[in-house]
Amino acid sequence: MNTKDREIFSNLTIFPPIFVRLDGRAFHRLASVLNLKKPFDPAFHASMRAVCRYLLERSGLTPIFAYTFSDEISLYFRTLPFSGRVEKIDSVTASVAASVLTIELGCVKPLAFDARIIPAAGEFAVEYLVSRQNEAWRNHINAYCQNALIEEGMSPREAAAALRGMQSDTMHEMMFKRGVNLAATPAWQRRGTLLYREEYIKEGYNPVTGETVPATRTRIRELEETPLFSTVEGAALIRSLTGA
Repeated sequence: MNTKDREIFSNLTIFPPIFVRLDGRAFHRLASVLNLKKPFDPAFHASMRAVCRYLLERSGLTPIFAYTFSDEISLYFRTLPFSGRVEKIDSVTASVAASVLTIELGCVKPLAFDARIIPAAGEFAVEYLVSRQNEAWRNHINAYCQNALIEEGMSPREAAAALRGMQSDTMHEMMFKRGVNLAATPAWQRRGTLLYREEYIKEGYNPVTGETVPATRTRIRELEETPLFSTVEGAALIRSLTGA
C-alpha cells in the first residue's frame, strides 16, 4: 500500500490571498525561563521583528508583509508556496519561525508556534488587521494591569480573576492612579509592528555597455510607529500592500 494514500489532508489546498497566523505555544513559560521584562520586553519584541524579517527576506516563502505583537505574527500572501498546500504552508512557516526565534533568543529550551490559514480576499485584509490590532490593544491593557496587581502581591490567578469582566476605561483609570498613562506607552506595545516588502530603484552597472542603469530592488520597511488600521491612513496603507 502507498502510505501517501493515508495522508488524508496532504492535498488540501487554498487559493490566495491568505493570512497565515502564527501564535507562540506556552510562551508564558518562556517568559519565566528567560526572565523577560514585564509587562513588555523590548528585546523579545526585537526578536519577533527579526523573525518577521527572516520570513519576509530569507525563508524562501513569499509573504508581502508581516504584522506582529506579543507572541503573534500574521503573514499576508498574494502568491503561495508549495502550490497552496495547507499542511505544508502551516508546518513550514511555523517551524521556520520557531527555529529563528530560538536562535535570536539564544534559547536552550525548544520553542513552538502553531499556525492557521485565513482566506483574505477583497477588503477582508483590512478588517482582519483591525481585529488583530484591537487584540493587541486589549493585550496591552491587560498586561499592564495584571503586572501591576501581581507586583502589589496578588498571584497571577488572583490578578486574572480581579480583571475578568473589567471595562477598558476602568482599567485605564486603574493604571492612571498608579502613574501610568496607557495611551502614552510605546506604540509597538499598543499597536504592534508592521513590516513589509517595498521596491526601490538602485543604480546598477552594466559591464557590457559600461553604462549606469537603474535596477529594481526589494527591501524590508519597518515603520517606526504603525498606524491604526481603522483610520483612513492605516486602511490605505494596507490596501496599497494587498493591491485591493
